[in-house]
Amino acid sequence: MFMTKILKPLAAAAVVAAAMAGTAQAEGQGYWQGVQAAGVLRCGAAVAPPYVMRDPATGEYSGFFAELCRELATTLEVKPEFVDTTWDNIVAGLQAGKWDVSLALNRTPARGMAVNFSVPAMEYQISLAYNKDNAKVPANPVSVADIDVEGLTLAVMSGTAQDKAISSAIKKATILRLPTNDETRLAVVSKRADILVDASDTNLLFTQSNPDWAVAFNPAPALAKQGVAFGLPASLSAQDVEVVNIFLEERVATGHVEELIRQSVDKVLAAGQ
Repeated sequence: MFMTKILKPLAAAAVVAAAMAGTAQAEGQGYWQGVQAAGVLRCGAAVAPPYVMRDPATGEYSGFFAELCRELATTLEVKPEFVDTTWDNIVAGLQAGKWDVSLALNRTPARGMAVNFSVPAMEYQISLAYNKDNAKVPANPVSVADIDVEGLTLAVMSGTAQDKAISSAIKKATILRLPTNDETRLAVVSKRADILVDASDTNLLFTQSNPDWAVAFNPAPALAKQGVAFGLPASLSAQDVEVVNIFLEERVATGHVEELIRQSVDKVLAAGQ
C-alpha cells in the first residue's frame, strides 16, 4: 500500500534474472498465459494491517489485499504464492521478476516510471496519531506545520508512502524510521516517539485499540491522497494490465472490496482485544 525508494534502471544482470523467472513471457505470449503455464501467481507481500497481515506463528497471510491476490489467482486458475518482502524492496523485487504482482502499492508518478499499476482498489491518505496527554504535542493540531517543532519525534515505517511524504514536509521535528508497523506503534506506546505517521485507516485501528489516550487527525492540507493498487511489471502490455483492471473494477463496483476491508479491520480489532 505504500512508497518505496525508486531505483535507477536495473543492470543487465537483473534484466536477465527477470527474463529467466518462472513466469517469463514467451515470444508472442501474454504475461498471464505465462503465469498459467507456471501454475502459480507470485504475490510480493509487505506487512501493513489491514492491507496485508502475516501470522508469525504459521506464516499465513491475511488482509484484504492478500484475499484479492487469492481471488486473482483463482481467476487465472493458478495457485497463489506469497513472497515475503519489505516496503523498501517491494518495487525493486517486482522489477527484478521475483514476483508477478506487488500488493497494496500506492500509485505515485515516481513509481509509475518504474512499474505498471492496476486501477485503485481504494483511496489512501496519511494521518497522524498521538497521545492526547502528551504535553509535547501542540493542542488540537490541524496541519503538519503544527507538529513540525523541535523536540517532537515522528515514527514512520521506512520506505513507505508515508515515509516519503512526511520526509518532504518536516523541517524541524525528528523522524524515526523503523522497519515494521508494530515497531512504529510500539515507539509511540513506549513514548520513544510522539506521533505515529501512517495510513488513516491503519491509524484508525491504532486509536480504536487504545481509546483511552490515542487520537488521530488527517492534516489539512493533506499529506498525500493516492490510490492503492496492484503493482504490475513494467513489461506488461496494455492488454495484460487490462486483465487485472477488469478483475478489480468488478469487485470494487459490487462492494466486494469494501466488504473485504471491513472483515480485515474486524480481524485486527479482534486480535487486539
